[in-house]
Amino acid sequence: MKKIILAAPRGFCAGVVRAIDIVNIALEVFSRPVYVRKEIVHNRHVVSELQNRGAIFVESLDEVPQNKTVIFSAHGVSPQVRKDAKKRGLRIIDATCPLVTKVHLEAKRYAKNGYTILLIGHSGHDEVIGTMGVAPDKIHLITNEQDAKNIKIISGTLLAYLTQTTLSLEDTRKIVSVLRNRFPSIEGPPSEDICYATQNRQMAVRQLARKSDLILVVGSQNSSNSNRLVEEAIKEGTPAYLIEDYKSIQNDWIKKASVIGVTSGASAPEMLVSQVVTWLKKNGGKIEQLITQSENVEFALPIELQTESKRRKIAI
Repeated sequence: MKKIILAAPRGFCAGVVRAIDIVNIALEVFSRPVYVRKEIVHNRHVVSELQNRGAIFVESLDEVPQNKTVIFSAHGVSPQVRKDAKKRGLRIIDATCPLVTKVHLEAKRYAKNGYTILLIGHSGHDEVIGTMGVAPDKIHLITNEQDAKNIKIISGTLLAYLTQTTLSLEDTRKIVSVLRNRFPSIEGPPSEDICYATQNRQMAVRQLARKSDLILVVGSQNSSNSNRLVEEAIKEGTPAYLIEDYKSIQNDWIKKASVIGVTSGASAPEMLVSQVVTWLKKNGGKIEQLITQSENVEFALPIELQTESKRRKIAI
């Protein structure tokens, strides 16, 4: 009989809950259709469900008709995108995670004070694109330790670093160490930019990996934090796979595994985890929980949604 260990915390973080709630409430309080720029969170199941409810997902503001409602995704957008939306007369609902907004505000402050900013993150990720857009002439992207070793900075330059919120804690600290060794006066954010949920899920999956023969991480392929969970498990010497849902599981993976650890990224619905567990239990299996941290973080909804909901007497 196999043993299945479920990591906790796992799944939705406060920023994802807020973003999904924003789309659902906007569909109730504003005239449809409601448009969402980019995936609201990086999970195709979530996006599909919201599409079924009436949300229209677009890659560019050009796809949104004038005077319609547009929601910005949890990953944030550049100031230029906001300006473009206002020029088009669009009603803007901002679902940017407050912890991403924190990084934007730090970038704005450093740039205003004359700093060159080194942003540690993944090239092409929506969050990184938005953050770099805050001060495009002042921000340079650092993707790995090699970048940190090679980047050329003019002597005497005021220098600061910031990070994407969904990175590997360990890898990021190594990059920061390289930067601090090269540039002893470099400044960093008052508190870590990597979000609480990313940290908690990484610490949980590392403990889970030490108890398991195999790790299954539920999440979409374009989810940064989900990919990091796979990497963290592998660092502990345990095979790990990122799966969209139970249909992605391959029998060869689980044949020799007596203990299977299951977790999920911050944008993966718990329903998908439940389906994975049900599928695994078909072969017989005892379920255990590995609880490493409790979470009770909540973020307030945008004031315009709260105001409109009250005006229409819709409970939220």
